[in-house]
Amino acid sequence: MDPVKNNQSDSNRIIDKSDTICIVGAGPAGLVMARSLLSKGIPFQVFEKHNDVGGIWDIHNPGSPMYESAHFISSKYLSSYFDFPMPDDYPDYPSNRQILKYHREFAKTFGLYPSIQFNTSISEIKEQDGLWFVETSSKEKYIFGGIVCASGITWSPNQPNLEGENSFTGQILHSVNYKSPDIFRGKRTLIVGAGNSGCDIACDAGANANQAFISVRRGYHFIPKHIFGQPADVFGDGAHWIPNWISQLVFGKLLKLIVGDLTKLGLPAPDHKIFETHPIINDQLIHNLRHGDVIAKPDIQKLEGDSVVFKDGSKEKIDIIILATGYNWSIPYMDQKYFEWKHGRPDLYLTLFNRNFENLYALGYMETDGGAYKMFDEMANLIASYIESKRKSDPSAIRFSKYIKSDTPPLNGNIHYLNTGRHSVYVNQVAYKNYRAKIQKKMGWKELSPGQFHFLKKSNQSSLKSETLPSTGESK
Repeated sequence: MDPVKNNQSDSNRIIDKSDTICIVGAGPAGLVMARSLLSKGIPFQVFEKHNDVGGIWDIHNPGSPMYESAHFISSKYLSSYFDFPMPDDYPDYPSNRQILKYHREFAKTFGLYPSIQFNTSISEIKEQDGLWFVETSSKEKYIFGGIVCASGITWSPNQPNLEGENSFTGQILHSVNYKSPDIFRGKRTLIVGAGNSGCDIACDAGANANQAFISVRRGYHFIPKHIFGQPADVFGDGAHWIPNWISQLVFGKLLKLIVGDLTKLGLPAPDHKIFETHPIINDQLIHNLRHGDVIAKPDIQKLEGDSVVFKDGSKEKIDIIILATGYNWSIPYMDQKYFEWKHGRPDLYLTLFNRNFENLYALGYMETDGGAYKMFDEMANLIASYIESKRKSDPSAIRFSKYIKSDTPPLNGNIHYLNTGRHSVYVNQVAYKNYRAKIQKKMGWKELSPGQFHFLKKSNQSSLKSETLPSTGESK
């Protein structure tokens, strides 16, 4: 069926938006991508399956991994967006409710709400003659000129099978279904996994359960949220000029001095140097372990009736198990042929650009060792600059397309990350920024600069005098 220009859709028509970029998701990545395109005058449309912006930060968003006690693990100082600092009255590590409010204020301030279609999920996206066919859950059909997948990486729970789970008399939940510590009261509780969420939930259990346990497969380096009175990321940010191997050496010794020997608390010793895995930013768990409110246990061997047997031979009666075992990455609205998946991660140039399909991008499909939101801003700017250069037929577009096809830069900053699926697209924040900036300079594309988005604030303030935001999108 040929696309037709039309503002309304019915089952027999395809809406022609071939001059427009489709953004999937109105969470953090989708919002900064929208603002970047808006600032450059590039038409876009955002589709969001929920009834408001914020993505995972909205605990009421079905499938969100958020829980009542969740806080930012990066500080507000290094995680706010360009031209939109977090409020002065926010604490160093804002709560999930404050981060949600921050994103909704972001969308209002920069006039993004009118370009977002809420309560609309994507059923299918496929390539069609160099453009992109998009069908929504409401059966609308479109042709778009480009796609930015910004739907996030924490929507498909990784739930391992445990030996004996069919005979287990207790309750087993993945952490995506955990919302409130009320479920722990009067229970003996086991948390499986010592990632940042697992540690948080174990602390909730320590304060509310009859007894809490945490099963840890390998040793990790635990970084306190504050070091010498500063947020840990602010403290570390001042040392980015130091070579990484020196930082690993010095910071590793400093942690031993501040945190101590965690094997005395039942945790296994780390089998890697600091920074070689995603950092665990948590000191509350150590507090709970030292007070016996949480007891560390090794990996699970099997479940047996009302008990869990661990690999060291110990056995504990358990009423509820929370599997904080992470998420499988997916882009469910597109066939796997559109992305080259390696170790469960899409292989993308600079984690953004599809090497095989033109005008197909992804934002947010990476993990890093620092605050991601400033990086999202810079990444969105890079994507938008490339789109803009193509629209203007600038020679830089051709040069950059060659980089997309063949450039494979190391982005680990000479840190040897563990050989796991999670770390296959893990990037060192400083190494990534330096390389991206170098390529961007070669292309002649401008870096973000303070104040460049202020004109959007002014134009939005003017428009709001005569318009009201859609009721489905306005935060209460």
